[in-house]
Amino acid sequence: MELSDYVGALRKRWLVIVVLAVLGAGAGFALARSSTPEYRSTSKVFVSLTRGETVSELVQGATYAQNLVESYVQVATMPAVLDPVIDELDLGVSARALAGRVTATSPLNTVIIEITAVDTEPGRAAQIANAVAEQLAATVTTISPTAEDGGETVQMSVLAEAQVPGAPFQPRTPLLMVTGGAAGVALGVMVALLTTLLDTRVRSAKDFPRVPERAVLGSIPFDRASSRRSAPTMVSQPHGINAEAYRRVQTNLQFLAAASTLRSIVLTSSVSGEGKSTTAINLALAVAEKRERVLLVDADLRRPSVARYCGLEGAAGLTTILIGSATLADVVQPWGAAGLDVLTSGGQPPNPGQLIDSAAMEAFLAEAVASYDLVIFDAPPLLPVSDAAVLARLTDGAVVVAGCRTVHRGQLVDALGGLDAIGATCLGLVANAVPTSESEQLYYAADAPLRPSRAGRRSRATQDRETTARGAVAPGVTAGVEVGRGKSTEAPSDGPADEASAMVTAPEGPTEVSGASSTEVSTTELSVPDVLDDAPDASSDTSVGGAHRQAGPVDGGT
Repeated sequence: MELSDYVGALRKRWLVIVVLAVLGAGAGFALARSSTPEYRSTSKVFVSLTRGETVSELVQGATYAQNLVESYVQVATMPAVLDPVIDELDLGVSARALAGRVTATSPLNTVIIEITAVDTEPGRAAQIANAVAEQLAATVTTISPTAEDGGETVQMSVLAEAQVPGAPFQPRTPLLMVTGGAAGVALGVMVALLTTLLDTRVRSAKDFPRVPERAVLGSIPFDRASSRRSAPTMVSQPHGINAEAYRRVQTNLQFLAAASTLRSIVLTSSVSGEGKSTTAINLALAVAEKRERVLLVDADLRRPSVARYCGLEGAAGLTTILIGSATLADVVQPWGAAGLDVLTSGGQPPNPGQLIDSAAMEAFLAEAVASYDLVIFDAPPLLPVSDAAVLARLTDGAVVVAGCRTVHRGQLVDALGGLDAIGATCLGLVANAVPTSESEQLYYAADAPLRPSRAGRRSRATQDRETTARGAVAPGVTAGVEVGRGKSTEAPSDGPADEASAMVTAPEGPTEVSGASSTEVSTTELSVPDVLDDAPDASSDTSVGGAHRQAGPVDGGT
Protein backbone atom coordinates (compact mmCIF):
# COMPACT_ATOMS: atom_id res chain seq x y z
CA MET A 1 0.00 0.00 0.00
CA GLU A 2 1.10 3.54 -0.74
CA LEU A 3 0.90 6.53 1.58
CA SER A 4 -2.23 7.72 -0.22
CA ASP A 5 -3.89 4.38 0.56
CA TYR A 6 -3.22 4.82 4.27
CA VAL A 7 -4.50 8.39 4.19
CA GLY A 8 -7.58 7.24 2.30
CA ALA A 9 -8.19 4.51 4.87
CA LEU A 10 -8.04 7.05 7.69
CA ARG A 11 -10.33 9.45 5.85
CA LYS A 12 -12.79 6.68 5.10
CA ARG A 13 -12.93 5.48 8.70
CA TRP A 14 -12.60 8.85 10.41
CA LEU A 15 -15.87 8.25 12.24
CA VAL A 16 -14.45 5.13 13.90
CA ILE A 17 -11.42 7.10 15.05
CA VAL A 18 -13.57 9.92 16.42
CA VAL A 19 -15.92 7.53 18.22
CA LEU A 20 -13.04 5.66 19.84
CA ALA A 21 -11.39 8.94 20.84
CA VAL A 22 -14.61 10.12 22.48
CA LEU A 23 -15.02 6.77 24.20
CA GLY A 24 -11.44 6.93 25.45
CA ALA A 25 -11.90 10.43 26.82
CA GLY A 26 -15.17 9.34 28.41
CA ALA A 27 -13.45 6.36 30.00
CA GLY A 28 -10.79 8.67 31.41
CA PHE A 29 -13.44 10.96 32.84
CA ALA A 30 -15.34 8.02 34.34
CA LEU A 31 -12.13 6.68 35.88
CA ALA A 32 -11.42 10.07 37.41
CA ARG A 33 -14.92 10.34 38.83
CA SER A 34 -14.80 6.84 40.30
CA SER A 35 -11.35 7.24 41.88
CA THR A 36 -11.00 8.27 45.56
CA PRO A 37 -9.42 11.73 45.85
CA GLU A 38 -5.95 11.78 47.39
CA TYR A 39 -4.22 14.69 49.12
CA ARG A 40 -0.55 15.28 49.74
CA SER A 41 1.34 17.58 52.05
CA THR A 42 5.08 18.23 52.41
CA SER A 43 7.28 19.29 55.28
CA LYS A 44 10.95 20.33 55.01
CA VAL A 45 13.81 19.78 57.46
CA PHE A 46 17.35 21.19 57.49
CA VAL A 47 20.40 19.14 58.44
CA SER A 48 23.48 20.87 59.93
CA LEU A 49 26.56 20.16 62.04
CA THR A 50 26.89 21.67 65.47
CA ARG A 51 30.70 21.71 65.44
CA GLY A 52 33.15 23.77 63.36
CA GLU A 53 34.96 26.95 64.18
CA THR A 54 37.27 27.59 61.22
CA VAL A 55 36.29 27.98 57.55
CA SER A 56 37.98 24.71 56.70
CA GLU A 57 36.00 22.88 59.37
CA LEU A 58 32.75 24.44 58.16
CA VAL A 59 33.41 23.36 54.55
CA GLN A 60 34.22 19.85 55.63
CA GLY A 61 31.15 19.82 57.81
CA ALA A 62 28.88 20.89 54.92
CA THR A 63 30.25 18.11 52.75
CA TYR A 64 29.80 15.66 55.54
CA ALA A 65 26.19 16.80 56.08
CA GLN A 66 25.36 16.28 52.39
CA ASN A 67 26.63 12.75 52.64
CA LEU A 68 24.56 12.18 55.74
CA VAL A 69 21.41 13.53 54.09
CA GLU A 70 21.37 10.69 51.54
CA SER A 71 21.31 8.22 54.42
CA TYR A 72 18.71 10.16 56.39
CA VAL A 73 16.38 10.05 53.36
CA GLN A 74 16.38 6.27 53.64
CA VAL A 75 15.91 6.40 57.41
CA ALA A 76 12.72 8.51 57.03
CA THR A 77 10.72 5.53 55.74
CA MET A 78 12.07 2.91 58.11
CA PRO A 79 10.08 1.39 60.99
CA ALA A 80 12.32 3.17 63.50
CA VAL A 81 10.73 6.42 62.37
CA LEU A 82 7.28 5.28 61.24
CA ASP A 83 6.28 3.07 64.19
CA PRO A 84 6.26 5.99 66.65
CA VAL A 85 4.26 8.05 64.12
CA ILE A 86 1.65 5.27 63.82
CA ASP A 87 1.30 5.15 67.58
CA GLU A 88 1.15 8.92 67.92
CA LEU A 89 -1.57 9.41 65.29
CA ASP A 90 -3.32 6.10 65.90
CA LEU A 91 -3.26 5.27 62.21
CA GLY A 92 -3.95 1.58 62.62
CA VAL A 93 -1.66 0.52 59.75
CA SER A 94 1.67 -1.24 59.54
CA ALA A 95 4.97 0.54 59.02
CA ARG A 96 5.23 -1.06 55.60
CA ALA A 97 1.82 0.25 54.59
CA LEU A 98 2.65 3.72 55.85
CA ALA A 99 5.98 3.67 54.02
CA GLY A 100 4.01 3.37 50.76
CA ARG A 101 2.28 6.69 51.57
CA VAL A 102 5.39 8.59 52.70
CA THR A 103 8.30 9.68 50.51
CA ALA A 104 11.52 11.49 51.43
CA THR A 105 13.71 13.27 48.92
CA SER A 106 16.60 15.70 48.97
CA PRO A 107 17.23 18.30 46.27
CA LEU A 108 20.65 17.92 44.64
CA ASN A 109 23.60 19.49 46.47
CA THR A 110 21.49 20.56 49.45
CA VAL A 111 21.11 19.49 53.07
CA ILE A 112 17.32 19.79 52.98
CA ILE A 113 15.03 16.80 53.23
CA GLU A 114 11.48 17.03 51.88
CA ILE A 115 9.00 14.63 53.47
CA THR A 116 5.70 14.14 51.60
CA ALA A 117 2.71 12.23 52.93
CA VAL A 118 -0.31 11.10 50.91
CA ASP A 119 -3.73 10.35 52.40
CA THR A 120 -7.37 10.39 51.48
CA GLU A 121 -7.99 13.08 54.12
CA PRO A 122 -6.19 16.42 53.69
CA GLY A 123 -5.74 17.07 57.45
CA ARG A 124 -4.27 13.65 58.10
CA ALA A 125 -1.83 14.03 55.22
CA ALA A 126 -0.40 17.17 56.88
CA GLN A 127 -0.28 15.46 60.29
CA ILE A 128 1.65 12.48 58.94
CA ALA A 129 4.20 14.69 57.14
CA ASN A 130 4.85 16.81 60.26
CA ALA A 131 5.00 13.78 62.56
CA VAL A 132 7.51 11.99 60.32
CA ALA A 133 9.69 15.12 60.18
CA GLU A 134 9.74 15.44 63.97
CA GLN A 135 10.37 11.74 64.52
CA LEU A 136 13.15 11.73 61.92
CA ALA A 137 14.89 14.57 63.78
CA ALA A 138 14.61 12.62 67.02
CA THR A 139 15.87 9.40 65.43
CA VAL A 140 18.82 11.18 63.79
CA THR A 141 19.81 12.65 67.15
CA THR A 142 19.78 9.18 68.64
CA ILE A 143 21.78 7.42 65.93
CA SER A 144 24.31 10.19 65.22
CA PRO A 145 27.74 10.09 66.94
CA THR A 146 28.34 12.46 69.87
CA ALA A 147 31.23 14.80 70.48
CA GLU A 148 33.99 14.24 73.04
CA ASP A 149 32.11 16.37 75.48
CA GLY A 150 28.91 14.36 74.94
CA GLY A 151 27.22 17.01 72.81
CA GLU A 152 25.31 16.46 69.53
CA THR A 153 27.26 16.58 66.30
CA VAL A 154 24.27 16.65 63.91
CA GLN A 155 21.27 18.88 64.29
CA MET A 156 17.99 18.61 62.27
CA SER A 157 15.44 21.42 62.42
CA VAL A 158 12.08 21.86 60.70
CA LEU A 159 12.21 24.57 58.01
CA ALA A 160 8.58 24.38 56.87
CA GLU A 161 5.71 22.54 58.39
CA ALA A 162 3.25 20.70 56.18
CA GLN A 163 0.03 22.58 55.46
CA VAL A 164 -3.44 21.15 54.95
CA PRO A 165 -3.93 20.91 51.13
CA GLY A 166 -6.97 22.65 49.69
CA ALA A 167 -7.50 20.34 46.71
CA PRO A 168 -6.64 16.74 45.84
CA PHE A 169 -3.73 16.03 43.55
CA GLN A 170 -5.26 12.76 42.35
CA PRO A 171 -7.12 12.00 40.16
CA ARG A 172 -6.09 14.50 37.49
CA THR A 173 -9.26 14.53 35.39
CA PRO A 174 -7.95 16.54 32.39
CA LEU A 175 -4.85 14.37 32.13
CA LEU A 176 -6.90 11.17 32.28
CA MET A 177 -9.29 12.45 29.62
CA VAL A 178 -6.47 13.49 27.31
CA THR A 179 -4.70 10.18 27.84
CA GLY A 180 -7.91 8.23 27.19
CA GLY A 181 -8.67 10.26 24.07
CA ALA A 182 -5.15 9.73 22.73
CA ALA A 183 -5.43 6.01 23.38
CA GLY A 184 -8.77 5.99 21.55
CA VAL A 185 -7.25 7.78 18.56
CA ALA A 186 -4.36 5.31 18.45
CA LEU A 187 -6.76 2.38 18.66
CA GLY A 188 -8.96 3.89 15.95
CA VAL A 189 -6.00 4.36 13.63
CA MET A 190 -4.94 0.77 14.22
CA VAL A 191 -8.46 -0.49 13.51
CA ALA A 192 -8.71 1.58 10.33
CA LEU A 193 -5.35 0.43 8.98
CA LEU A 194 -5.82 -3.21 9.95
CA THR A 195 -9.28 -3.25 8.39
CA THR A 196 -7.85 -1.84 5.18
CA LEU A 197 -4.94 -4.28 5.14
CA LEU A 198 -7.21 -7.26 5.79
CA ASP A 199 -9.83 -6.11 3.27
CA THR A 200 -8.76 -7.68 -0.03
CA ARG A 201 -11.73 -6.43 -2.03
CA VAL A 202 -11.12 -4.35 -5.13
CA ARG A 203 -11.95 -0.80 -4.11
CA SER A 204 -10.97 1.10 -7.25
CA ALA A 205 -8.93 0.85 -10.43
CA LYS A 206 -5.84 1.53 -8.29
CA ASP A 207 -5.97 -2.11 -7.27
CA PHE A 208 -5.60 -3.25 -10.87
CA PRO A 209 -1.83 -2.60 -11.13
CA ARG A 210 -1.49 -5.47 -8.66
CA VAL A 211 -2.92 -7.64 -11.45
CA PRO A 212 -0.01 -7.54 -13.92
CA GLU A 213 -0.20 -7.09 -17.70
CA ARG A 214 -3.90 -6.17 -17.81
CA ALA A 215 -5.15 -3.04 -19.53
CA VAL A 216 -7.59 -0.85 -17.62
CA LEU A 217 -10.30 0.10 -20.10
CA GLY A 218 -12.16 2.43 -17.77
CA SER A 219 -13.95 3.03 -14.49
CA ILE A 220 -17.71 3.33 -14.12
CA PRO A 221 -18.66 5.56 -11.16
CA PHE A 222 -21.19 4.36 -8.62
CA ASP A 223 -24.57 5.93 -9.34
CA ARG A 224 -26.81 5.96 -6.29
CA ALA A 225 -29.78 7.37 -8.21
CA SER A 226 -29.74 4.73 -10.94
CA SER A 227 -32.32 2.57 -9.15
CA ARG A 228 -34.88 5.35 -9.62
CA ARG A 229 -34.46 5.51 -13.39
CA SER A 230 -36.51 3.55 -15.87
CA ALA A 231 -33.85 3.47 -18.58
CA PRO A 232 -30.15 2.62 -18.80
CA THR A 233 -27.60 5.34 -18.29
CA MET A 234 -26.90 5.74 -22.01
CA VAL A 235 -30.60 6.54 -22.54
CA SER A 236 -31.65 8.30 -19.33
CA GLN A 237 -28.48 10.40 -18.95
CA PRO A 238 -26.65 10.39 -22.28
CA HIS A 239 -24.41 13.27 -21.19
CA GLY A 240 -23.91 12.22 -17.56
CA ILE A 241 -20.70 11.09 -15.93
CA ASN A 242 -21.57 7.40 -16.21
CA ALA A 243 -22.49 7.66 -19.89
CA GLU A 244 -19.16 9.33 -20.59
CA ALA A 245 -17.43 6.55 -18.66
CA TYR A 246 -19.06 3.93 -20.92
CA ARG A 247 -17.96 5.94 -23.95
CA ARG A 248 -14.39 5.94 -22.65
CA VAL A 249 -14.53 2.17 -22.41
CA GLN A 250 -15.83 2.06 -25.99
CA THR A 251 -13.05 4.39 -27.13
CA ASN A 252 -10.37 2.28 -25.49
CA LEU A 253 -11.81 -0.82 -27.14
CA GLN A 254 -11.71 1.05 -30.42
CA PHE A 255 -7.99 1.65 -29.97
CA LEU A 256 -7.53 -2.04 -29.28
CA ALA A 257 -9.45 -2.79 -32.45
CA ALA A 258 -7.03 -0.60 -34.40
CA ALA A 259 -4.21 -2.97 -33.46
CA SER A 260 -6.20 -6.15 -34.00
CA THR A 261 -9.70 -6.39 -35.43
CA LEU A 262 -12.36 -6.89 -32.79
CA ARG A 263 -15.58 -8.35 -34.13
CA SER A 264 -16.77 -10.26 -31.08
CA ILE A 265 -16.12 -9.77 -27.37
CA VAL A 266 -17.31 -11.30 -24.12
CA LEU A 267 -18.40 -9.25 -21.11
CA THR A 268 -17.93 -11.25 -17.93
CA SER A 269 -16.85 -10.95 -14.31
CA SER A 270 -15.22 -13.03 -11.61
CA VAL A 271 -18.30 -13.58 -9.47
CA SER A 272 -21.94 -12.65 -9.69
CA GLY A 273 -23.18 -9.19 -8.72
CA GLU A 274 -20.38 -7.13 -10.25
CA GLY A 275 -22.47 -5.33 -12.90
CA LYS A 276 -21.45 -7.18 -16.06
CA SER A 277 -24.94 -7.15 -17.67
CA THR A 278 -25.40 -3.43 -17.04
CA THR A 279 -21.98 -2.79 -18.51
CA ALA A 280 -22.74 -4.97 -21.54
CA ILE A 281 -26.03 -3.16 -22.29
CA ASN A 282 -24.59 0.34 -21.92
CA LEU A 283 -21.42 -0.56 -23.83
CA ALA A 284 -23.55 -1.91 -26.66
CA LEU A 285 -25.47 1.39 -26.73
CA ALA A 286 -22.21 3.36 -26.71
CA VAL A 287 -20.88 1.38 -29.69
CA ALA A 288 -24.23 1.75 -31.49
CA GLU A 289 -23.90 5.53 -31.22
CA LYS A 290 -21.03 5.26 -33.70
CA ARG A 291 -23.46 4.03 -36.41
CA GLU A 292 -22.18 0.50 -36.08
CA ARG A 293 -24.45 -2.52 -36.22
CA VAL A 294 -24.19 -4.19 -32.82
CA LEU A 295 -25.62 -7.49 -31.63
CA LEU A 296 -26.01 -7.98 -27.88
CA VAL A 297 -26.25 -11.67 -27.01
CA ASP A 298 -27.37 -12.97 -23.63
CA ALA A 299 -25.08 -15.98 -23.32
CA ASP A 300 -25.80 -16.55 -19.62
CA LEU A 301 -27.94 -19.64 -20.15
CA ARG A 302 -28.09 -20.37 -16.43
CA ARG A 303 -29.27 -17.03 -15.08
CA PRO A 304 -30.33 -14.90 -18.06
CA SER A 305 -31.18 -11.26 -17.42
CA VAL A 306 -31.03 -9.26 -20.65
CA ALA A 307 -34.59 -10.14 -21.66
CA ARG A 308 -35.94 -8.87 -18.34
CA TYR A 309 -33.87 -5.72 -18.41
CA CYS A 310 -34.78 -4.89 -21.98
CA GLY A 311 -38.43 -5.83 -21.71
CA LEU A 312 -38.12 -8.29 -24.57
CA GLU A 313 -39.61 -11.68 -25.28
CA GLY A 314 -37.21 -14.28 -23.93
CA ALA A 315 -38.82 -17.58 -24.89
CA ALA A 316 -36.83 -17.88 -28.11
CA GLY A 317 -33.22 -16.88 -28.41
CA LEU A 318 -29.69 -18.27 -28.38
CA THR A 319 -30.65 -21.76 -27.21
CA THR A 320 -33.29 -21.94 -29.94
CA ILE A 321 -30.59 -21.28 -32.53
CA LEU A 322 -28.06 -23.68 -31.01
CA ILE A 323 -30.52 -26.60 -31.05
CA GLY A 324 -31.41 -25.83 -34.68
CA SER A 325 -35.01 -24.74 -34.18
CA ALA A 326 -34.56 -21.22 -35.56
CA THR A 327 -32.12 -18.93 -37.32
CA LEU A 328 -30.61 -15.68 -36.14
CA ALA A 329 -32.96 -13.66 -38.32
CA ASP A 330 -35.97 -15.43 -36.79
CA VAL A 331 -35.29 -14.60 -33.15
CA VAL A 332 -33.19 -11.42 -33.08
CA GLN A 333 -35.06 -8.38 -31.73
CA PRO A 334 -34.25 -4.76 -32.54
CA TRP A 335 -34.00 -2.51 -29.53
CA GLY A 336 -32.63 0.80 -28.38
CA ALA A 337 -30.40 3.04 -30.42
CA ALA A 338 -29.86 2.60 -34.15
CA GLY A 339 -27.89 -0.48 -35.04
CA LEU A 340 -28.46 -2.37 -31.78
CA ASP A 341 -30.09 -5.79 -31.97
CA VAL A 342 -30.63 -8.06 -28.98
CA LEU A 343 -30.59 -11.83 -28.89
CA THR A 344 -32.01 -13.15 -25.64
CA SER A 345 -30.90 -16.42 -24.11
CA GLY A 346 -34.07 -18.34 -24.90
CA GLY A 347 -35.25 -21.27 -22.84
CA GLN A 348 -32.99 -22.62 -20.11
CA PRO A 349 -31.36 -25.85 -21.37
CA PRO A 350 -30.35 -28.81 -19.20
CA ASN A 351 -26.78 -28.69 -20.55
CA PRO A 352 -25.68 -25.04 -20.89
CA GLY A 353 -21.97 -25.85 -20.89
CA GLN A 354 -22.27 -28.33 -23.75
CA LEU A 355 -24.26 -25.88 -25.87
CA ILE A 356 -21.70 -23.13 -25.35
CA ASP A 357 -18.79 -25.39 -26.23
CA SER A 358 -20.30 -26.85 -29.40
CA ALA A 359 -19.96 -26.66 -33.15
CA ALA A 360 -23.38 -25.00 -33.29
CA MET A 361 -22.02 -22.09 -31.21
CA GLU A 362 -19.06 -21.70 -33.55
CA ALA A 363 -21.41 -21.66 -36.55
CA PHE A 364 -23.67 -19.10 -34.87
CA LEU A 365 -20.69 -16.91 -34.01
CA ALA A 366 -19.47 -16.99 -37.61
CA GLU A 367 -22.93 -15.98 -38.86
CA ALA A 368 -23.26 -13.18 -36.29
CA VAL A 369 -19.81 -11.76 -37.03
CA ALA A 370 -20.62 -11.76 -40.74
CA SER A 371 -23.86 -9.85 -40.15
CA TYR A 372 -22.76 -7.30 -37.55
CA ASP A 373 -19.88 -4.93 -36.94
CA LEU A 374 -19.57 -6.07 -33.33
CA VAL A 375 -21.07 -8.94 -31.34
CA ILE A 376 -21.14 -8.51 -27.53
CA PHE A 377 -21.81 -11.54 -25.34
CA ASP A 378 -23.12 -11.13 -21.82
CA ALA A 379 -21.57 -14.26 -20.29
CA PRO A 380 -21.75 -15.89 -16.84
CA PRO A 381 -19.08 -15.17 -14.22
CA LEU A 382 -15.73 -16.89 -14.71
CA LEU A 383 -15.26 -18.60 -11.36
CA PRO A 384 -18.57 -20.46 -10.88
CA VAL A 385 -18.74 -21.95 -14.41
CA SER A 386 -16.51 -22.26 -17.47
CA ASP A 387 -18.96 -20.87 -20.07
CA ALA A 388 -17.37 -17.42 -20.19
CA ALA A 389 -13.85 -18.82 -20.59
CA VAL A 390 -15.01 -21.03 -23.50
CA LEU A 391 -16.71 -18.07 -25.18
CA ALA A 392 -13.62 -15.92 -24.64
CA ARG A 393 -11.55 -18.54 -26.46
CA LEU A 394 -14.04 -18.61 -29.40
CA THR A 395 -14.28 -14.81 -29.66
CA ASP A 396 -11.66 -12.08 -29.99
CA GLY A 397 -11.35 -11.74 -26.22
CA ALA A 398 -13.00 -10.98 -22.92
CA VAL A 399 -13.58 -7.77 -21.00
CA VAL A 400 -13.65 -8.53 -17.28
CA VAL A 401 -15.86 -6.30 -15.15
CA ALA A 402 -14.65 -5.91 -11.55
CA GLY A 403 -17.31 -4.68 -9.13
CA CYS A 404 -15.73 -2.47 -6.49
CA ARG A 405 -16.28 -3.76 -2.94
CA THR A 406 -17.75 -6.94 -4.41
CA VAL A 407 -14.88 -8.96 -5.83
CA HIS A 408 -11.70 -9.77 -3.93
CA ARG A 409 -8.31 -9.35 -5.54
CA GLY A 410 -7.62 -13.05 -5.16
CA GLN A 411 -10.85 -13.89 -6.99
CA LEU A 412 -9.94 -11.52 -9.80
CA VAL A 413 -6.49 -13.03 -10.14
CA ASP A 414 -7.96 -16.54 -10.22
CA ALA A 415 -10.50 -15.55 -12.87
CA LEU A 416 -7.82 -14.04 -15.10
CA GLY A 417 -5.66 -17.08 -14.55
CA GLY A 418 -8.52 -19.24 -15.80
CA LEU A 419 -8.59 -17.27 -19.05
CA ASP A 420 -4.85 -17.67 -19.47
CA ALA A 421 -5.02 -21.38 -18.78
CA ILE A 422 -7.16 -22.08 -21.87
CA GLY A 423 -5.43 -19.57 -24.12
CA ALA A 424 -8.23 -16.98 -24.09
CA THR A 425 -7.45 -13.29 -24.49
CA CYS A 426 -8.26 -10.78 -21.79
CA LEU A 427 -8.80 -7.46 -23.56
CA GLY A 428 -8.84 -5.49 -20.34
CA LEU A 429 -10.54 -4.70 -17.06
CA VAL A 430 -13.42 -2.35 -16.24
CA ALA A 431 -13.91 -1.15 -12.67
CA ASN A 432 -17.61 -0.85 -11.92
CA ALA A 433 -19.39 1.09 -9.15
CA VAL A 434 -16.26 3.10 -8.32
CA PRO A 435 -16.85 5.64 -5.52
CA THR A 436 -16.78 9.16 -6.90
CA SER A 437 -16.65 12.58 -5.27
CA GLU A 438 -19.73 14.70 -4.89
CA SER A 439 -18.13 17.49 -6.90
CA GLU A 440 -17.89 15.26 -9.96
CA GLN A 441 -21.52 14.27 -9.61
CA LEU A 442 -22.52 17.92 -9.42
CA TYR A 443 -20.40 18.84 -12.42
CA TYR A 444 -21.96 16.16 -14.57
CA ALA A 445 -25.50 17.10 -13.63
CA ALA A 446 -28.37 14.87 -14.64
CA ASP A 447 -30.02 15.77 -17.92
CA ALA A 448 -33.03 17.92 -17.28
CA PRO A 449 -36.30 16.50 -18.64
CA LEU A 450 -38.09 18.28 -21.46
CA ARG A 451 -40.18 21.12 -20.03
CA PRO A 452 -42.63 23.60 -21.51
CA SER A 453 -40.97 26.83 -22.57
CA ARG A 454 -40.94 29.79 -20.20
CA ALA A 455 -40.90 32.24 -23.09
CA GLY A 456 -44.55 33.14 -22.63
CA ARG A 457 -47.69 32.62 -24.70
CA ARG A 458 -47.46 33.16 -28.45
CA SER A 459 -49.95 33.14 -31.21
CA ARG A 460 -50.95 29.95 -32.98
CA ALA A 461 -49.59 31.31 -36.25
CA THR A 462 -46.21 32.01 -34.66
CA GLN A 463 -46.12 28.51 -33.23
CA ASP A 464 -46.97 27.01 -36.61
CA ARG A 465 -44.18 28.98 -38.28
CA GLU A 466 -41.69 27.83 -35.63
CA THR A 467 -42.77 24.23 -36.11
CA THR A 468 -42.31 24.52 -39.87
CA ALA A 469 -38.89 26.15 -39.42
CA ARG A 470 -37.85 23.48 -36.99
CA GLY A 471 -38.74 20.74 -39.41
CA ALA A 472 -36.68 22.42 -42.11
CA VAL A 473 -33.64 23.03 -39.95
CA ALA A 474 -33.29 19.65 -38.27
CA PRO A 475 -35.41 16.93 -39.83
CA GLY A 476 -35.71 13.82 -37.72
CA VAL A 477 -34.98 15.57 -34.43
CA THR A 478 -38.54 15.03 -33.29
CA ALA A 479 -38.07 11.33 -33.73
CA GLY A 480 -34.99 11.58 -31.55
CA VAL A 481 -37.06 13.31 -28.90
CA GLU A 482 -39.33 10.29 -28.82
CA VAL A 483 -36.49 7.96 -27.78
CA GLY A 484 -37.16 6.23 -24.49
CA ARG A 485 -40.73 7.53 -24.05
CA GLY A 486 -42.47 4.17 -23.98
CA LYS A 487 -44.28 2.90 -20.97
CA SER A 488 -41.92 1.60 -18.40
CA THR A 489 -41.62 0.37 -14.90
CA GLU A 490 -38.73 1.02 -12.57
CA ALA A 491 -35.57 -0.76 -13.56
CA PRO A 492 -32.77 -1.96 -11.33
CA SER A 493 -29.79 0.23 -10.61
CA ASP A 494 -26.56 0.54 -12.52
CA GLY A 495 -24.84 -0.88 -9.48
CA PRO A 496 -23.52 -4.43 -9.35
CA ALA A 497 -26.59 -6.65 -8.98
CA ASP A 498 -27.01 -9.59 -11.33
CA GLU A 499 -30.27 -10.55 -9.70
CA ALA A 500 -32.22 -7.36 -10.48
CA SER A 501 -35.85 -8.20 -11.09
CA ALA A 502 -37.28 -4.98 -12.52
CA MET A 503 -39.12 -5.14 -15.85
CA VAL A 504 -39.15 -2.53 -18.57
CA THR A 505 -41.27 -2.55 -21.69
CA ALA A 506 -39.83 -1.30 -24.95
CA PRO A 507 -42.24 0.83 -27.01
CA GLU A 508 -43.73 -0.73 -30.10
CA GLY A 509 -44.26 1.43 -33.12
CA PRO A 510 -44.43 5.24 -33.22
CA THR A 511 -45.22 6.90 -29.92
CA GLU A 512 -47.80 9.64 -29.87
CA VAL A 513 -47.09 12.93 -28.07
CA SER A 514 -50.22 15.03 -27.38
CA GLY A 515 -51.96 13.52 -30.34
CA ALA A 516 -49.09 14.01 -32.76
CA SER A 517 -47.28 11.24 -34.58
CA SER A 518 -43.67 10.25 -33.88
CA THR A 519 -42.52 12.67 -36.60
CA GLU A 520 -44.36 15.63 -35.13
CA VAL A 521 -44.08 17.53 -31.85
CA SER A 522 -46.90 19.79 -30.71
CA THR A 523 -45.62 23.29 -30.06
CA THR A 524 -48.19 23.74 -27.34
CA GLU A 525 -45.84 21.55 -25.26
CA LEU A 526 -42.37 22.51 -26.54
CA SER A 527 -41.02 25.63 -28.07
CA VAL A 528 -38.46 25.38 -30.85
CA PRO A 529 -35.55 26.46 -28.62
CA ASP A 530 -36.50 23.75 -26.12
CA VAL A 531 -36.46 21.06 -28.78
CA LEU A 532 -33.14 22.26 -30.16
CA ASP A 533 -31.57 22.30 -26.70
CA ASP A 534 -32.87 18.90 -25.64
CA ALA A 535 -32.67 17.04 -28.93
CA PRO A 536 -29.92 14.42 -29.21
CA ASP A 537 -26.75 15.22 -31.03
CA ALA A 538 -26.49 14.21 -34.65
CA SER A 539 -23.75 11.78 -33.74
CA SER A 540 -26.18 9.93 -31.47
CA ASP A 541 -28.49 8.94 -34.30
CA THR A 542 -31.52 6.78 -33.70
CA SER A 543 -32.02 5.39 -37.18
CA VAL A 544 -30.43 3.01 -39.62
CA GLY A 545 -31.11 3.54 -43.29
CA GLY A 546 -33.74 6.16 -42.49
CA ALA A 547 -35.98 3.79 -40.49
CA HIS A 548 -36.59 5.14 -37.00
CA ARG A 549 -36.35 2.85 -34.01
CA GLN A 550 -37.73 3.50 -30.58
CA ALA A 551 -35.21 3.27 -27.70
CA GLY A 552 -37.10 1.39 -25.06
CA PRO A 553 -36.31 2.08 -21.43
CA VAL A 554 -34.06 -0.48 -19.87
CA ASP A 555 -31.49 -0.87 -17.24
CA GLY A 556 -29.98 -3.58 -15.19
CA GLY A 557 -27.65 -4.05 -12.35
CA THR A 558 -25.92 -7.20 -13.47
